[in-house]
Amino acid sequence: MPQVQTVRGPVDASALGRVLMHEHIFVLTSDVQLNYPHEWGPEEDRVADAVTRLRELAAAGITTIVDVTVIGQGRYIPRIARIAGQVPELNIVVATGCYTFDEVPMFFWRRTPRDEALAGRPASDPMASFFVKDITEGITGTGVRAGMLKCAVDAKGLTEGVERVLRNVARAHAATGGTPITIHTHAAGRHGPQILAVLRDEGVDLSRVVLGHSGDAVHDPDYLTGMAEAGLTLGMDRFGIDHFATFQERSDLVAELCRRGLAGRMVLSHDACCHIDWFSPGSLTALKDWHYLHVSQDVLPYLRDHGVSEADIDAMLIGNPARILAG
Repeated sequence: MPQVQTVRGPVDASALGRVLMHEHIFVLTSDVQLNYPHEWGPEEDRVADAVTRLRELAAAGITTIVDVTVIGQGRYIPRIARIAGQVPELNIVVATGCYTFDEVPMFFWRRTPRDEALAGRPASDPMASFFVKDITEGITGTGVRAGMLKCAVDAKGLTEGVERVLRNVARAHAATGGTPITIHTHAAGRHGPQILAVLRDEGVDLSRVVLGHSGDAVHDPDYLTGMAEAGLTLGMDRFGIDHFATFQERSDLVAELCRRGLAGRMVLSHDACCHIDWFSPGSLTALKDWHYLHVSQDVLPYLRDHGVSEADIDAMLIGNPARILAG
């Protein structure tokens, strides 16, 4: 039976159950938190809050989440491992990759293949080697192996830095036997064709790629249909973020794509977290439904009431995630 790497070790794909494919536990600006810890508060309180929320999620019938927090979003796996140890009823798959909308982080700025060669080291991009090590050996000495690759293509599109990350993610995918990829996208930019061109050029298995935040494209189902028919899986993964689209618009889009026969090319999620420091305290209180339980409590009943079958729901929450994560 194919296995999937989780924080507590490998799990049979058949045991993943219902999966939310794009979530976070914490999204942080690490150097700010280290220097201004009052912004974060007592770590024990944050950990206890996360444990409570994740236990509630498991009680709602979700068995696995993919935490897609990577470089640029404050990933710290020892803390996630502590939390996972207190929520044994939930599998947590973690990711490796790099999150940028434009330039690469300064760490990689001069660590290019050319500069490596000039320094007498192998002429390869150290970014890909970091990703591969996270997948094959483990992260930060924890032994926790990443089960997903992550990058971002936002409003600026394929800038030089963004394309470099995308290609290194693709190369790590190939070097590790097809580790799945999720790509944050800016739906209004319709960058799917350019992303596809790079993925095809790098020989990526498109059946293991999620085009994240596709659910924002509520007025463009034909574009999404084209991406799904090209082989990508659509991430309908921002339920509760009403800034971009309402609950009804997001849900109706999923129902419409199911009517088009594309349930086998969609996954569901919220892109939620227990704490994010990218916004001022209290500025997100209007997003009442942006939490881990929204899909289970609100989205699924709406979809059922609007003609989406249980088989299609199982495909989006069980079958497709198992296919993507386990190959």
